Amino acid sequence: MRDIQGRMSSEAPSPTSRSQRLVVEPAVGRRDFLTREDDADLVVVGGGLSGTCAAITAARAGLRVVLIQDRPVLGGNSSSEVRLWILGATAHMSNNNRFAREGGVLDEILVENMYRNRDGNPVVFDTILLEKVVEEPGITLLLNTAMIDVRMADGDVDGSRRIAGVSAFCSQNSTRYEITAPYFVDSSGDGALGFLAGAAFRMGAEASSEFGEKFAPSTEYGDLLGHSIYFYSKDVGHPVRFVPPSYALDDLSEIPRARSFNANEDGCRLWWIEWGGRLDTVHETETIKWRLWQVVYGVWNHLKNSGEFPDAANLTLEWVGTIPGKRESRRFEGLYMLCQDDVLGQAQHPDAVAFGGWSIDLHPADGVFSERPGCNQLHGRGTYQIPYRCLVSRDVENLFLAGRLTSVSHVAFGSTRVMATGSHCGQAVATAAALCVRDGVRPADLLEPARMAELQRWLLRGSQHIPQHALEDPEDLARSASIVASSELRLGTLPRAGDPLPLDIDRGQLLPLEAGPVPRFGLKVRVAAPTTLRVQLRRGARPDDYTPDRLIGECALELEVGEQVVQVDLDAVLTEPSYTALCLLANPDVAVAASDLVVTGLVPLRHVKDQEPDDAIGQPGLEFWVPVRRPEGRNLALTLDPPVLVGPASAVANGLDRPTGAANAWIAAPEDEAPTLRLTWDEPQTIGRVELRLDTDSDHAMESALWTHPEDAMPQCVRDFTISANGRVLAKVGGHHQSAYRLTLAEPVRTSELTIAVEGVNGHAPAALFSVRCYRDPEHRIVRDGASVVAAPSVAGR
Repeated sequence: MRDIQGRMSSEAPSPTSRSQRLVVEPAVGRRDFLTREDDADLVVVGGGLSGTCAAITAARAGLRVVLIQDRPVLGGNSSSEVRLWILGATAHMSNNNRFAREGGVLDEILVENMYRNRDGNPVVFDTILLEKVVEEPGITLLLNTAMIDVRMADGDVDGSRRIAGVSAFCSQNSTRYEITAPYFVDSSGDGALGFLAGAAFRMGAEASSEFGEKFAPSTEYGDLLGHSIYFYSKDVGHPVRFVPPSYALDDLSEIPRARSFNANEDGCRLWWIEWGGRLDTVHETETIKWRLWQVVYGVWNHLKNSGEFPDAANLTLEWVGTIPGKRESRRFEGLYMLCQDDVLGQAQHPDAVAFGGWSIDLHPADGVFSERPGCNQLHGRGTYQIPYRCLVSRDVENLFLAGRLTSVSHVAFGSTRVMATGSHCGQAVATAAALCVRDGVRPADLLEPARMAELQRWLLRGSQHIPQHALEDPEDLARSASIVASSELRLGTLPRAGDPLPLDIDRGQLLPLEAGPVPRFGLKVRVAAPTTLRVQLRRGARPDDYTPDRLIGECALELEVGEQVVQVDLDAVLTEPSYTALCLLANPDVAVAASDLVVTGLVPLRHVKDQEPDDAIGQPGLEFWVPVRRPEGRNLALTLDPPVLVGPASAVANGLDRPTGAANAWIAAPEDEAPTLRLTWDEPQTIGRVELRLDTDSDHAMESALWTHPEDAMPQCVRDFTISANGRVLAKVGGHHQSAYRLTLAEPVRTSELTIAVEGVNGHAPAALFSVRCYRDPEHRIVRDGASVVAAPSVAGR
């Protein structure tokens, strides 16, 4: 990490620098703060999760980055100051968005947090974010530093406007910073940079007529989402007295939902302790915070002193947030504005660079004081694309937008506002900035089709998933290799283990099937009384659509009392390879055998709820068939006749790093004791870099704080492996748990063969790899040998 704040220096101060004993300064008319100047390729204003991911992504692409954060820690709402768990398209695994965890740097952070911090300690999460930043030598991190001014470039002949530099001030070291750069990212939440730069923005809700949005709120509902403040409680093992501060709310009758309070939920679960949507959520944030403090301390007084909660006697108030978690303020106008139809219609965009999948989640402006439900959520049938045009200011030509301030309508904002989605966009604009620096062009110039294709290619190379896009990489030598494996999973059996699962609800198994007649399925069931079990095979509208509302086949099985193996003949044909759901409809007299084997691309499901259609608000009708979290989440014990090939070796070169319409992975047979993948070429190749993409279960939400998780490393992830070329060991890796592995060779090798031998997996799962990529060039940077500040984009781009 570069340093202009006097931190993280690799050299200790000299003895003379410590010997200063006394400073005497005579009186003067006035003094200025110490000022330091710096320049960079990219300035990121705002060190929340989106800004942090943007800075790391840009630095790894070769840029010199200054990251300005006005708080003492990174992460924004995900930090220990607010303590909200990170979430995005996985949506707590509560809808039909399968394999939807965001990729790239964000995925790396979440997987690492899971490995070190599966109990969700937000202080530990702080350290992980900080570590990721300080490990990047291209980043200058300015903590406790607020951007306070913007310098615009002198007027251009064509009337274009751009930022020349920013001023920032750190109250902790009384230093002013003057920083120049050709490109800027506003990820400040409230849009401080865009605001001072004069960029067009919106605040509040658009009328339904502007974008034809049926879910647009009424004035009575309110035009803005409010803030929340969280709190922790702790059982100390003895009675604890609580005397409330004088400003605590003493009449909870003002809070309609007070009757649902209990002593078992920390305030971090009480997200609906929210208020402020009728105020200016930028300039009146302190007012909102004080009102929320009144509510929190009033709630705690009620729990401790009302006499209604004897189980709260030994609880102490461990922590209360000092800053509110803010949901909404300014949204800036870009080259396109995402709206309700884009989200629910899963619109396809030629400039797609990210995706979302959280419900359209709007809250009443009166928050905790409202008689209305705490939120109204409108789910789509799957994830949706976010176009690059939403991430580029239409007014300020060198300004990128990231986080919750991007160019979307208020309704669409109800979905895009969540942290993982905003961070995914931050990664996209950071990669775009690197291409702009390299070529000296404006952000808008990347919309040219060839440039956009290159941007998308670089994003996909970095595991930034984009729905409906596969990596077409002419530089990847693996694409021209012959690929064979010691075994390939032909799924014929998921072995039985443990207790059977009661069919107290509809249960299912998500399976990738080949085109043609569907196999015969075998199930072992335990039957308490003679009954009829209904079985259906369903699929979605596309091979990678996991809303199973297309019936392919069904049958009714007549069952007798006792344990028995039954055969399911559905007499159905698939016209294309596709994910399907084998659905066993609820029957209280039946339990079905389950399997402890975890397999890449297979997901156990249960039908938990329905979303009723409502044309008045544009709400589609959906059945939710959602996964079951491990350890309870176990696949159904099945036989398939004939077996289905789900893990071909060739999948590692198809350009997809997660399941989509297929498992998209080489999966070894479970009985293979020495799983090995081998790439060969007719002619020797020069290889300087090898990249692997492994399975860390992109269906797992990996909430970062407060949630506890049963695993630190995902059971599907290959742990120990060896990479060799023509018998020469290039790398021997142990204890791996991340989604990506990159081998950079000090000296490129000349070889006609590359072998990956798997020696261990983190759990009870067959070995699997999504991708193997081989490159001549050991560098993985867009800008080489350190970036240099290019000419102003308004000049260089013409």
